[in-house]
Amino acid sequence: MSAVLPRERLIVTIARLLEGVRHVAVGASSPIPAAGAMLLRALAERQGKPRVRISILGSREHNFFTNGSAELFDCAGQGRIDAFFLGGGQIDGEANINLVGTGDYPQTPVRWPGSFGSSYLYFVVPRVILFREEHTPRVFVEKVDFVSAPGTSPEGVYRPGGPHTLLTGLGVFSFDKARKRFRLESVHPCHTLAEITAATGFAFDHDADVAQTADPDAETLALLRGRVLTELGETYPEFARQINVDIAGLDLKWAG
Repeated sequence: MSAVLPRERLIVTIARLLEGVRHVAVGASSPIPAAGAMLLRALAERQGKPRVRISILGSREHNFFTNGSAELFDCAGQGRIDAFFLGGGQIDGEANINLVGTGDYPQTPVRWPGSFGSSYLYFVVPRVILFREEHTPRVFVEKVDFVSAPGTSPEGVYRPGGPHTLLTGLGVFSFDKARKRFRLESVHPCHTLAEITAATGFAFDHDADVAQTADPDAETLALLRGRVLTELGETYPEFARQINVDIAGLDLKWAG
């Protein structure tokens, strides 16, 4: 098997984190989560499992919604979406996310797109995967400057949804809602626990010997590089093109 691109590793890891879901929704401008959902669907079909429904906002081919986000929210509120992805300009150790900006609101020197429906989806979707490819202290802070969506809620608040996992370019974390704390489950190849600790502004739990994130087998990698990238090209043509360029570069390096 040839080497694996870091982004391919993220896509495969997302497919693993989604295992068992029936309906995955993906927001706009999210090519890596979309590819992970597509890989999950392709693997389920190959293994004879029930078909996975995917709803990717902004896609014509992979989205059965006809009224955009309004139907997404209705579907989520009815309990018909099992997994969704959220990110943030800032994420803290209690899984709070900030999509508004840095500094004291409303005088935010750095302004981001806004919270949109993040808090609602965070409350009602059972398996929310926090995803941020960049893993630096400016993203993973001790406390967010503005809470767009809280990671946990007080006792007695009805909340079927919430953070399930945090996936970054360096590793995979689980989240303990009772303790309001992340736990590092695996470190991606070519990275270390020390590197993750230095890049994270909050404390987290981990084993003394942290596992390494598993790479895909040859069949899964072939499925990703074939069918999945072809499907992904409908919604994210430039991303799919760049991945293919990077794969070609990897193959040349591997052959050399």
